[in-house]
Amino acid sequence: MQQLILGLLGGVLGAAIAFQPDPAASADAAYHLAEPDVLSVAITGDMPGLVVRDGKLAGYDGDILQLAAERLDLKIKPVPMEWSGAIAAVQTGRVDIIGGNVAWTKQRAETLSLTDPTGYFQNGITSRKEAAWHTLKDLENRKVGSMTGFSFLPELRKIDGLELSLYDSSDAALRDLLTGRIDALVGDPPVIDYAISRNPDWGLVNMPFTDNNPDYPLLTGLGRQYVFGLSKENAALSAALSAEIRNLWTSCTVNSIGQRYGNLSKANYTPSVENFRVGVDRPADWAPPVCGK
Repeated sequence: MQQLILGLLGGVLGAAIAFQPDPAASADAAYHLAEPDVLSVAITGDMPGLVVRDGKLAGYDGDILQLAAERLDLKIKPVPMEWSGAIAAVQTGRVDIIGGNVAWTKQRAETLSLTDPTGYFQNGITSRKEAAWHTLKDLENRKVGSMTGFSFLPELRKIDGLELSLYDSSDAALRDLLTGRIDALVGDPPVIDYAISRNPDWGLVNMPFTDNNPDYPLLTGLGRQYVFGLSKENAALSAALSAEIRNLWTSCTVNSIGQRYGNLSKANYTPSVENFRVGVDRPADWAPPVCGK
């Protein structure tokens, strides 16, 4: 009888052990992915943000996301697309995440789950070296190019006499600037800086706005944040990625990655004095990450 009872108990215990959930599987179950264990990534194609090389993500955000995904045991699936449709693709579940110089805004925080920042930036004006424009007034009555879907476009349109041309790629905008079809360009600072550094013969400079005008916060504000964006239902994955991103800040790995792609300016690693995400998509005790913290 005792052996029978022990046998039954063994069977019950064995069944209990067999049906205990795997902790990793439980964590994955909280993620809403287009494909199980695969992170599908919108690739809009601009360096040094996020591109694909030899089957892996590359670029500043690309290297960060590749490391974070590996630590979460997620495979990467690149999905090429135009920037203009990338946010909608995340919202509808066609892809899981968008990154590569995606700026945090309050409006985006209302519709997407946004990670902790991968870096910081200030917008600027790309113009001929002899012009070296850096103020809002410099853009008055000028032909100015920018990118479709950028958050600061309504502010750019407020500038007196500005004639705006929109582009789907930085390459196309830079070509028109070089041929004189536009007078200036307001684009992704890392993308522009990267292109200029590799083509010094262009005779272009990208000068940060010196206004810091509160009436143009998205256009001229200091310490704005680059983030990854996921759907609202993917908040658990967004939080997991944020934890990995913060680890990369603590170890100063983000700085090492930045050096590989020409992100040498101190501004790329310095947050705004104003903690503008608190009360929007972060709690009161949250602070933007910096190297070593």
